[in-house]
Amino acid sequence: MVHGEAWTIKELFVYPNEYIYWTIQIVMYPLMTGLVAGAFVLSSLYHVFGVKQLKEIARFSLVFSFALLPCAMLPLMLHLQQPSRGIEIMLTPHFTSAIAAFGIVFTTYSMIVGSELWFVYRSYFVETVQSLRNKASRTFGESFRCSFYVILTLGAWDISHEAVEKDERAVKVLAGIGIPVACFLHGYAGFIFGSVKANALWMTPLMPVIFICSAVVSGVALCIVTYIATMEIRKLITAWKRRQDPTLPTTEELKSAEIQVVTMTVKYLIMFMILAISLELLDLIFRGYTAVKSWDILRRVIYGKDFFNIFILQYGLGNLVPFIILLLPRPTIRRAVIGSLLVLVGVFMMRWNVVIGGQAFSASFAGFMEYRLPIWPDSLELYKEGLFGALTVAILPFILFWIMCKIFPIFLPEERH
Repeated sequence: MVHGEAWTIKELFVYPNEYIYWTIQIVMYPLMTGLVAGAFVLSSLYHVFGVKQLKEIARFSLVFSFALLPCAMLPLMLHLQQPSRGIEIMLTPHFTSAIAAFGIVFTTYSMIVGSELWFVYRSYFVETVQSLRNKASRTFGESFRCSFYVILTLGAWDISHEAVEKDERAVKVLAGIGIPVACFLHGYAGFIFGSVKANALWMTPLMPVIFICSAVVSGVALCIVTYIATMEIRKLITAWKRRQDPTLPTTEELKSAEIQVVTMTVKYLIMFMILAISLELLDLIFRGYTAVKSWDILRRVIYGKDFFNIFILQYGLGNLVPFIILLLPRPTIRRAVIGSLLVLVGVFMMRWNVVIGGQAFSASFAGFMEYRLPIWPDSLELYKEGLFGALTVAILPFILFWIMCKIFPIFLPEERH
């Protein structure tokens, strides 16, 4: 069976060798890289621009971005027919191809995020090692944790005021450098689509910029949802621990801090949403105004076959509705969660409409193809290119985030902030 035949439905005049080759995993690929970039940009708002109200969520989003990082290239690996050869772009990177440049960009960005994370938590590593070494007797777990943190200190034991200030300056420099690298990490995904001359829907110079703006929107929205979920779990745990230790923060104090952080983050989410929506609508209006030769088939796709996906799900449910919800006075945690989840739906539909919608019309300009998402994985290929493969990519970052929180605690005592 030809790759793509199992999930492609053809209508009217379609060439025999045409199929939907780029499937759900190529939808997940720009989505995951966008979440990585967006979470890092949210973290940098505090480290670079000094937005003190985002201090708490800045550390959270930095760890979350690092957890998302390994999953950025997972959709490509699942989509490749020869995944064992995928490592070649990491071992032999070059700039003669947009995909090949991924090796350099991804490696550079990984080193920046890893270095920034080390400078943020270096004092914590040293203090933890010192406190464990001062214990008269340690359990096996504590001994392992002590040895592990000794390795993570990299021999830098100075936690004086001057040393901590140097760490903060290093974090600021790395965050400043990381912002354009993070944007390029996701922008080149838009560059890949925008440079495909054979596809009328993708070929636009605005595509990389649209991808970058929607990436920031998706990353901020996901951080809001995950932060709220984490805080709710933390409140339950703290309420249970307060029975033994009354000095711990009360549930009301944690709730007040949560509302303040979420309210400020939502304001930046709205700002990035306005920018992303404006660029998308500008691109749509420009296409209609210029009305190039391919506009007839594009109009039939945009205003016909994909009308529900584009104008109802993407712009309506994923942009207009959350925009209204988040702008309502007296913001609440519940509205922030609902609005952020709808924003994520809108960003996902934007990726879907670009990737799948861009392949919906035939090169003959007289036929259409429809992608049917494989649900039950009857074979390895249907697992990778179907619903369960996409769910694997979506769930894995949260598992990695839970593991990394054991190493890099996202909630530190106030004196370590």
